[in-house]
Amino acid sequence: MYSIILCGGSGTRLWPLSRKNFPKQFLKLYSDYSLLQETFLRMKDVVSQENIYFVTNDENYYNVLNQIKEVYADFSENQILREPKSLNTMPAITLAVKYLQEKIGIDEMAPIIMVPADHYIGDKQEYVKVAKNALSEIGGNIGTIGIKPTKAHTGLGYIKKGEKLSAGYKVDGFKEKPDEKTAQEFFVSGSYLWNAGMYIFNAKTFSEETQKHSPEIFSLFEKGYDAFLKDFQILPAIAIDYAISEKSDKMVTFEGDFDWSDVGSFDVLAEILGKKKEDNPRHVSVGSKNIFSLSTNNDKLIVVSGLEDVIVIENNDSILVQKMGDSNNGVKKVVEYLKEKNYQELSDEIIGYRPWGKYEVLIDEDNHKVKKITVYPGASLSLQSHEHRSEHWVVVIGTAKVVNGENLLTLHENESTYIPAKAKHQLANPGKVNLEIIEVQTGDYLGENDITRYEDAYGRKTGIAA
Repeated sequence: MYSIILCGGSGTRLWPLSRKNFPKQFLKLYSDYSLLQETFLRMKDVVSQENIYFVTNDENYYNVLNQIKEVYADFSENQILREPKSLNTMPAITLAVKYLQEKIGIDEMAPIIMVPADHYIGDKQEYVKVAKNALSEIGGNIGTIGIKPTKAHTGLGYIKKGEKLSAGYKVDGFKEKPDEKTAQEFFVSGSYLWNAGMYIFNAKTFSEETQKHSPEIFSLFEKGYDAFLKDFQILPAIAIDYAISEKSDKMVTFEGDFDWSDVGSFDVLAEILGKKKEDNPRHVSVGSKNIFSLSTNNDKLIVVSGLEDVIVIENNDSILVQKMGDSNNGVKKVVEYLKEKNYQELSDEIIGYRPWGKYEVLIDEDNHKVKKITVYPGASLSLQSHEHRSEHWVVVIGTAKVVNGENLLTLHENESTYIPAKAKHQLANPGKVNLEIIEVQTGDYLGENDITRYEDAYGRKTGIAA
């Protein structure tokens, strides 16, 4: 048995927490683990952890690698597949199936479960039970895990249950997001399930149904993996729902009741966190009612006075305040506006994520900038130089191995080094805990593109950055 976890989405519905350089699947929203880590930890109770594969894009490759290594030290880079282009779920799943067939050599009858990386599941034990049952009973069908509705919901697609099988139901049709009246009818009837976008199949059935219902994708799929990867970008950007499931007569659904959500809006997140009943004493409501406040810095004081039905989201460089109950449409409009006006905060924030770790901008002025830099164990920045700025590094946690011009240094906590402009330098973490340093930059230009790379462990281009 195998699992494919899709984790290449941009997650714009949770702006300003979710950004292009660090989308929602990498955020710790309701536990000490990110959504991606929660998904992996859940799926390793369904299939062997070495049989779990991820599909993402180049921008998020190291985010996936670093986060999964935090919870599974023996995780292999070969378990991460990179899409040459983000083209929705059908091309991503096809890529993973092709890789499993040709590069891993799986049995074509081995069951595979595909899940998104950004779902909340409250009852993990019940989910594992349903998923294992679906994998064991799928046979030559294509299955979905449908969620037993808890209310009439207009923001989700529905699956209509057909003939009862020994395990699950034949699918009698898929329904798009309904209006309020139709959603209420679906809920009362008991004949419909929410479509959670989780699919179960084997490679043989997937290939046959792709050939039958999506010949444009199959024509590339039947070629070798390297050829498939090379021409991947010409595939249509289509979801598996439209490419196969709404057309196939082999669809079955397995009903699940395990407290599920797709974490698609701040209204949903408010419901999830509300179940935990953990009030933050730093989030104060004075003369206000029905307030949801969330901050990336739990020590930051947020006070709401004289308001009702309001969501307040704080994330380092941005604050979102909006009416509760319309967070999905509200954030969509905000994102469209920010995109139109070219706001940098839409895609980037003052925390920058890199293959070796991350940095956070603490002060940013015309002639000086202060950063906190975190380097993961065993990782290193590129050997580089800057034309316009000098840097002063102070170690605050861990041990640093430093190249500073012709000097090789080992710095411990409370030790420092000064790096003049144009000097070649490199920072590495030889230890087993995160290295943290404070970097003070001074100069007449402090842009991130003032860098010349000479060597890099992560395959980034050397030479002068654009």
